[in-house]
Amino acid sequence: MSAAHTCIALESMDEMTELHEANGAVSANGLSDVSHPIDTERIKRAVHEIILAVGEDPAREGLLETPRRVADMYAEVFSGLRQDPADVLQVGFNEGYQELVLVKDIPFYSMCEHHFLPFHGVAHVGYIPNGRVVGLSKLARALEILARRPQLQERLTGQLADIIMRTVEPQGVAVVVRAEHLCMTMRGIRKPGSLTVTSAMRGVFQRNAATRAEFMSLINE
Repeated sequence: MSAAHTCIALESMDEMTELHEANGAVSANGLSDVSHPIDTERIKRAVHEIILAVGEDPAREGLLETPRRVADMYAEVFSGLRQDPADVLQVGFNEGYQELVLVKDIPFYSMCEHHFLPFHGVAHVGYIPNGRVVGLSKLARALEILARRPQLQERLTGQLADIIMRTVEPQGVAVVVRAEHLCMTMRGIRKPGSLTVTSAMRGVFQRNAATRAEFMSLINE
C-alpha cells in the first residue's frame, strides 16, 4: 500500500473513531444513537466524485444539481437515524382491552445497507395489550422511523417488534414484513417480483400457537 493510501486509510479510521465517540455506543434497545446532523456538504463532494468515477461530466446541465439532490434525498431517507421510535409509542390509552389489535398492509420504504438500494413493501403489526392501547398511527410511525435508516429487512422486523414490546409492554407482539429488494431485481440475480418475508413473534405470539395462527390468518385475508 502506498504512503498516500495509508494516510487516507488512517484518516478514515480516525474519522470513524470520532464519529463513534460523538454518537456514543449503540443504545440499550439495539438502535443507533446518532445525534450529529447529516453532513450534506460531504455527501455533495462524494457524489461529485462518483459522477467523475463513472466517466460522466459533473458540469453537464443534467448533473449539475445532482450532488445537492442526492444529499437532500439522503437527509430525508436516513432521517430515522436521529429519531427514537420509542418516543412516538408513548401516546396510549388505558382501555382495559386485552384482545388482538392488528394494523395490516402498512406501506414502507427503506434502504438496504449492503448496496444502498431501496427495498419496499408492507408490514403487518399486531399486539395483545395488557389493558393499555397505543395510538394506531404510532405503530406506522415507529415503522417509518426504523425504516428511514440503512437497514436489513431482518433487523427492521425484529427492531419493530422489540421496541413495541419494551415500550408498550403488551402481552405479545407479532410483526410480518413482505418486501421487494431492488438489489435483487435491478442488479445481480435480477428477479423482479421476488418477495422476501420476515417475521418476529414476541410474548404470547411466540408461546401460543393458536394466537399466532389467528394473527397469520387475519393478515392473509
